[in-house]
Amino acid sequence: METYTIPLCMGEAHRRITDFLNRFSDAVSSQDAKSLSLIFSISSNPSFLFASCNDCLLANRGSFGRIVIRQADRYAQYADILLPLFRALQSYRLKNLVESYQAFEKAANAFTQEFRNWESAWALESLYVIAYETRILAERADRELASNGKTPEKLKGAGSFLMKVFGVLAGKGSKRVGALYVTCQLFKIYFKLGTVHLCKSVTRSIETARIFDFEEFPLRDKVTYMYYTGRLEVYNENFSAADHKLSYALSHCNPRKERNIRMILKYLIPVKLSIGILPKTSLLEKYNLTEYNNIVLALRRGDLRLLRRALQEHEDQFLRSGVYLILEKLELQVYQRLLKKIYIIQKQKDQNKAHQIKLDLIVRALKWLEIDMDVDEVECIMSILIYKNLVKGYFAHKSKVVVLSKQDPFPRLTGKAVNS
Repeated sequence: METYTIPLCMGEAHRRITDFLNRFSDAVSSQDAKSLSLIFSISSNPSFLFASCNDCLLANRGSFGRIVIRQADRYAQYADILLPLFRALQSYRLKNLVESYQAFEKAANAFTQEFRNWESAWALESLYVIAYETRILAERADRELASNGKTPEKLKGAGSFLMKVFGVLAGKGSKRVGALYVTCQLFKIYFKLGTVHLCKSVTRSIETARIFDFEEFPLRDKVTYMYYTGRLEVYNENFSAADHKLSYALSHCNPRKERNIRMILKYLIPVKLSIGILPKTSLLEKYNLTEYNNIVLALRRGDLRLLRRALQEHEDQFLRSGVYLILEKLELQVYQRLLKKIYIIQKQKDQNKAHQIKLDLIVRALKWLEIDMDVDEVECIMSILIYKNLVKGYFAHKSKVVVLSKQDPFPRLTGKAVNS
């Protein structure tokens, strides 16, 4: 059966639109940030008011709303916010997502100008909603553009707009505590667009500007910020900083937010592995991170074959996450573990000669793991292990023997990653 919308009479349309406008005006005059936030929640507000107002707009093509706004002095001062907001609502209901984003950005820009002029930060929660909606609507608009064979460009525009919002917040006074939330929205945009280098200018402002005190920011925003900056440190191979930031995010994350914990661990685990700290299997199972099971097992066993198979099996996943190269560099730790196992076996047979390991014995162990290497290749790897301080010892080159130190031949990693 075909459905259709019953046109609203002029009186009913006037009542509903006026009710909506009153909600906006009352929220501003009473500084009710929560009520004001609902009015801007285009993509997530399920309220009856939102739906009924849309019915009015659909029935009257938005023209009646413009007349009501222009005629009433109470609403006219907010016309630059309300008119494009009405268009955004109408277009969203009609699934014209590009038009909805464009109209919403105009409303958001006008609201930001008003916010700039208000002395207090009472409307911060509303600005948070606007920042979030700007990103979400831009993402959906870009999907619509891409599906129509056009170049997605709205998310990039959303990033430019949110930088303006950041500028409004990056000043003295109580408004500055909102800067970190907007920063996190920018991070999400830059990571999605693959323009993570743009994060640098924002992080520099947050971390070096004297106007900001990191401890003043809401905990939720600090956790998100440390998660994204931790990921940036991973990409830059600053593993000590990545460990600090991701560990902060994990320890301060709401324990009920298992999805967020999993997202943090997805990057923290490779960082911990790179500095020699192995997670428990129960942790991997709990947060469905089983792609790391065989990698951890390979490190425990000294099984190079298992490590390479695990990397190959989950290659696409690790590449998308940006952690593949970190995991690939774990080979040196696997070689160290293999050499240690050979050392332990020799020690059980003859304690006096345990510290002398023939290269040919290592070649045979690798061959058993289906890894073909000659003595020269193994000698090269042993040299790297000694150079990286993963093994204490030296070469007896003529006899092709690794002579291990009798004291602590396999030093523990000291919190620093091993680069291959």
